[in-house]
Amino acid sequence: MHPLQCVLQAQRCLRWGPLTSVSWLLLRTCRAHSGVRSSAGPSPERRQEDGVWKDFSSRLATGPTFQHFLRSASVPQEKPSTPDVEDPPPYLTVDDLLGRQRKVYLETYGCQMNVNDTEIAWSILQKSGYLRTSNLQEADVVLLVTCSIREKAEQTIWNRLHQLKSLKSKRLRSRVPLRIGILGCMAERLKEEILNREKTVDILAGPDAYRDLPRLLAVAESGQQAANVLLSMDETYADVLPVQMSPSATSAFVSIMRGCDNMCSYCIVPFTRGRERSRPVASILEEVRKLSEQVLQLIHERDNICKQIHLPAQSGSSRVLEAMRRGYSREAYVELIHHIRESIPGVSLSSDFIAGFCGETEEDHLQTVSLLQEVQYNMGFLFAYSMRQKTRAYHRLKDDIPEEVKLRRLEELITVFREEATKANKTFVGCTQLVLVEGLSKRSATDLYGRNDGNLKVIFPDVAMEDVTNPELRVQAQPGDYVLVKITSASSQTLKGHVLCRTTLKDSAAYC
Repeated sequence: MHPLQCVLQAQRCLRWGPLTSVSWLLLRTCRAHSGVRSSAGPSPERRQEDGVWKDFSSRLATGPTFQHFLRSASVPQEKPSTPDVEDPPPYLTVDDLLGRQRKVYLETYGCQMNVNDTEIAWSILQKSGYLRTSNLQEADVVLLVTCSIREKAEQTIWNRLHQLKSLKSKRLRSRVPLRIGILGCMAERLKEEILNREKTVDILAGPDAYRDLPRLLAVAESGQQAANVLLSMDETYADVLPVQMSPSATSAFVSIMRGCDNMCSYCIVPFTRGRERSRPVASILEEVRKLSEQVLQLIHERDNICKQIHLPAQSGSSRVLEAMRRGYSREAYVELIHHIRESIPGVSLSSDFIAGFCGETEEDHLQTVSLLQEVQYNMGFLFAYSMRQKTRAYHRLKDDIPEEVKLRRLEELITVFREEATKANKTFVGCTQLVLVEGLSKRSATDLYGRNDGNLKVIFPDVAMEDVTNPELRVQAQPGDYVLVKITSASSQTLKGHVLCRTTLKDSAAYC
């Protein structure tokens, strides 16, 4: 009998939960290998040798632990990079594991972790040669990433399977058979019940078995049901880069851990997702870095995204940054600035700075001044340090900079910032800028203001102008309109110019 069938059979006979039954089988194995009897009472031989029969709990304590049977369980190791197709088991060939352009349709139910699971599963299948489709009717494989947190969530899946059963039965014989799979928490919790109750289901894969999806689908191609619902002590998919399911998504989540150890009395998660384990830090940072690179690339490519990044520095001194617990040095910050400017030519930068933080020396202050001069920010937010109760600084550091020194340093920072921002903003003089109109200027009823591509405020007269979409029409700019403004002067805060015409985002490229 297959090991999974043994486990499922034990669960059904003993009516224990999934983790309990697996533990029972393992403990029985432990006893067999450690020479400790599993019978309920003492043997005469044992009584003669030891003189007393130890109770079960004391014998269990001296035997091998669960960790003893897990290789490297105490220090989870990051898995090596997964090749496109792993070595197949003896009963399959490499070709069997290939997707051969079959189309996969994925549906996600439940929490954000399931969204991440979907992205991981698709990443694995994509590498095996599967294609993704958003059209259920053209799918060759339908995978439901499921939730078990409440009964209603599971009932939703049962209802969906009933709908898919009809789709599967109407499948044309000229097409490859439609395969249906249940992934995630419901597969882990119900296991055999799903396979017995819904013969339309071809594969089951628990949250720790997504790497096995190509094999499971290959087995299903032979007409058999296939399942892998084994929980892992170390699987984090650290080497699998999730593939975002929606190209138009405006946000992305990075998973840093899997499973849960809290064992809340109402919650099924520890039993469906297993023990808590964290991803290696290096893999988390690599995923964040790649996401950041994608963001920079998008900002550079898309005209409808403002080319402005706020990058708070707080100080130009590495020593002060360490005291602030910022997590980076001045050198690392400057390197990031250079990378951003290389990725997005003409990007506008803004930052935050604190004058007079605990222990700041004059040398530290001068390093902040030099950072302002080196980077030449377009916008800045500068303040004197004000200690707040309950913060780490309040409990562990001393607010030892006199108030007059803080204010003097703040004024020096503001002066330098304005000088450098004016230099940076004057590079726009003589250029034509695309401006998104926001409304009337606060200082002049005859002027309008808006923002350019770098989020800089632009002031221009509220006058009638040509409309590029209808040259014969004279219009007044309204909030939400795009206008072209030729810049004639600049300060540290604003750009000023005269308006040329009203335009659109698409048409403006011909002028700028």
